[in-house]
Amino acid sequence: MRLTPEQVQKVAELARLQLSLDERERYAEQLSAVLGYFNMLNSLDTVNVSPTSHALMLKNVLREDQVRPSLSQQQVMSLAPELSGELVAIPRTFEG
Repeated sequence: MRLTPEQVQKVAELARLQLSLDERERYAEQLSAVLGYFNMLNSLDTVNVSPTSHALMLKNVLREDQVRPSLSQQQVMSLAPELSGELVAIPRTFEG
């Protein structure tokens, strides 16, 4: 399926995007390639392929959670470089 720049413009309008003519032409070509790939996938025979949510049938290899002794809140707070009341103070991440 070949998309036209006009079809790309319609999708862009639905997404509230403004595209130049050059962008519409470029995206029409790129999206047409993606749709062509989807068409190729649709033509594959999957009758004998069972549905799966994962490509690899791996199970969780992490250990089970275990309750273990840990530091008290007071010990953790004593290790913090700076406190703000009962909270650990950290450097500002975002401006504003």
